[in-house]
Order: sequence, then C-alpha cells, then structure tokens
Amino acid sequence: MRRSKIQIQDLNMEYGKNNKVVVDDVQMEFVERRKVPRSEKDQGKKQGDKVEVLKSITLNIYEGEFVCILGPSGCGKSTLLKIIAGFIQPTSGVITIDGHRVTGPRPNNIFVFQEGGLFPWLTVYENVALGIRHLATEEEKQERVYEYLEMVDLLGFENHYPHMLSGGMKQRAEIARALAVKPEILYMDEPFSGLDFLTRLHLREELINMHLYIQKTILFVTHDIDEAIQLADRLIVLSDRPSEVKMNYEIKEAHPRDINTGELRSIRQQLYLSLGVHYTL
Repeated sequence: MRRSKIQIQDLNMEYGKNNKVVVDDVQMEFVERRKVPRSEKDQGKKQGDKVEVLKSITLNIYEGEFVCILGPSGCGKSTLLKIIAGFIQPTSGVITIDGHRVTGPRPNNIFVFQEGGLFPWLTVYENVALGIRHLATEEEKQERVYEYLEMVDLLGFENHYPHMLSGGMKQRAEIARALAVKPEILYMDEPFSGLDFLTRLHLREELINMHLYIQKTILFVTHDIDEAIQLADRLIVLSDRPSEVKMNYEIKEAHPRDINTGELRSIRQQLYLSLGVHYTL
C-alpha cells in the first residue's frame, strides 16, 4: 500500500484566536434565468425573478484552521466559497481577510476546483511550476517544484502529461501546484468528488498530513459527512436555500480519527439528522 510521504500521528493542533477570515452578514441573490424551475423550492419563480441563495451568513475563521462546509445540494456552499475567495461579489455584506476587505481574487489565496484544472498541454512539472514563474532563478523554481511533487508522491511523473495520470494522481498534481505557491489560504471545492472510494481515503490522509505540516488555513466544500468529520477542525453546516448557518462545530479530536466511536460518532449522527438523512438504513 502506498504510504503518505508525511507521517504525523496523534497530533492535535491548538489554534490561536486570530481571525484569518471574517464573513460579516453576507447575503447573495441571483436573477432566475431558467424558464423551468430547477427544484420544487423554486416553484412560482419566473424568469427574471430574484432567487435568494445566502441569507445573513456570519463566520469567523481562524489562522491555520481546516474548515469544512457542508449542506444540502444547491444550498450555496460553492457560492459562499467563491465569495470568500473574491470570485463573486455578494449582494450585501463584507468579507475581510487579515483585516482587509475582499474585492477580488488574491494571488496568495489559491482555489482548487472540483472540475480539475491541469493544463493538458503542459507536463506535471510545468503545471506545478506555473504559479512560481516569478522566482528569481531556475534552480529555485526546480527546488520548489520537486519539494511539492515529493510531498504528494509524484516524483518520477514530472514529465508525464495529465492524460497519462490516474484521477487521483491528477488531483495530487493540482494540490502540489496549489501548495507550491505557498498560499495563505487554500480553497478546495469538492476536489475528491469524482474519485473512487479508496483513492479518496488515500488523498484525505495526505491532505490531513499536509495541513498539519504547512499549518495554513484550508476552506473545503464537501457533500460527504464522513469526509468532513475526518478532515475538519471546524464544521460549518448550511441550511437549505436561502441558506443560513445551521451548525458551527469545532472538532478537537486528534488525528488519526475513528468516526465510529465516542464523540465523533455522535457528531456524525447529528450531521446526518441535521441534513435530513437517517444514519442507519
């Protein structure tokens, strides 16, 4: 079995209460552009009507936290992530990062999309090096690329093109590219959703270990309750649209975690019930 390059056991991070990201009373409305409503909750909405997606979202996210955002499908999880990252401007409310108002994307905050973003005409090395072209020397750039390729266990594949990689390897290459920039915040929008179960487990382990190593803030959107409990320092659960914060829960359990025992088992059951799903079938 392939082992993660970084092995950290039974480590529990203690974070200071320094706000990294502040989401202050954010609301988001879209104009309905469909002739046919997308769901039952939109029955009665006509083309051109306003659809409220986010309603009075207020959050404090601390320096170095791993925060998972959960919620029903279509509730606005990805929209909230893109607002925090500066890709979308909210209808009202304010986002601040390190005390500065967010008015657009920031170069030291990196987004990993669920669709996959490797450039097919570039090798793995060239993809990872894309965000560090500003480095002064080729030697410095090469050292940085190989450092993060080793971290995600892709040494030996640097000259491969994306079509030559498995789904899990592509995702690890994307994570290496994001980390090579040494971001202050890493935004991840369901990055493992298209992968098979075992590959997802391997990548969760690697991501946990990388987070404990780099100690940067990570905001991670997922539909997977078990994934969120295994990864997160804090769980943010959104309600159905118009979305509000339904649960804001800090997990203090050290890694590695067994989600079927003790407090984590109780959290898991609460999350299933809060999202309207029975945890026993």
